[in-house]
Parts: sequence; structure tokens; C-alpha cells
Amino acid sequence: MQGFSKFIFTRILGWKLVGNFPSQLKKYVVIAAPHTSWRDFPIAILARNTSGEKINFIGKNSLFKGPFGFIFRSLGGTPVDRTTSNNLVDAIVQIFNTKEQFRLGISPEGTRKKVDKWKTGFYYIAKGAKVPIVMATLDFENKQIKISEPYDTTDSKEKDFEYFHSFFKGVKGKKPELF
Repeated sequence: MQGFSKFIFTRILGWKLVGNFPSQLKKYVVIAAPHTSWRDFPIAILARNTSGEKINFIGKNSLFKGPFGFIFRSLGGTPVDRTTSNNLVDAIVQIFNTKEQFRLGISPEGTRKKVDKWKTGFYYIAKGAKVPIVMATLDFENKQIKISEPYDTTDSKEKDFEYFHSFFKGVKGKKPELF
């Protein structure tokens, strides 16, 4: 699967990975941005497969229903119910605490629509699970996914978010007007 994904990702689509996911770490949160199009998902899956690292994801319940639900599960996805008031952060922290290896990819925007500010769930998941955050760009202008070094959160949420935003500065998603 890795070779096939790499062929499609690099040769057919013309994308490249800049940097590597930290294979020495068994647990971390990956934030991928900007998330502006449905095309982000297949590009991210191809990049993950190209890297050879197992990175899971969560998605809204409706993606896991119907004829395509099994595909999302087989790709490493877990459905979440976003319609009710449940403590998703604590539930995901519990997953991190019970698994020997777990890497979670998530969009900090939480949607493909334009948002004024990022959701904070990924941040509190990383803090609660005591795992670092790895950033990955979805840069359609340069057709590259740039991967950061692992970042350990500090006691300053404001400083941490400044750092995250600076990593993604100037990155253009498929629909740049939405980021």
C-alpha cells in the first residue's frame, strides 16, 4: 500500500512530503491545516500512507453510515457524534491512555468552512494525554505537506497557538479564501 500511495501522491498528483512524521513516537496528535476542501482528506490519506506511519482520524457520524462507512473505518477512522453534548476530549484522551500506540490526525478548524478561530479540542487532547502535537500543512499552492517536529505544549495556551499559527502562515489550501 505504501508504494502504491507514494506513486499516486508523488508521480500522478505531483505532491511531496517535506519532513517526516516522528516514527520514534508511539503517541501524538497531528493537526493538519488548512482544511478547506473535501480533497484534503484523500491527499492526507495518501501522505500518511506514503510516510508509512499509522495515523488515525475521527469524523462525523454520517461519514461512517451507508455504503462508504466501511471504507472510512478501514482507513483508520472512528465516528463521533457532534450533535450531542458529550465530552469528546475526555473520550479521546482515554483512547490515548488505553492504547500502546495511537496517533490522531485532526483539523484544528473543525470544518471546511471559514472560521474566525480554531477549535481547541486538539490542544486539550494533547495536554490531557500528555502527548506532543505535530503540525502538517495542506499546501495546495506548492503541492506539499510540510511536517513539523513534535511540539510539547506549554503552560501558555496563547503562546502555543501563536506558534501553531506561525507554522501555517502563508500556506494556501485548495480554497484559500476559507483559511
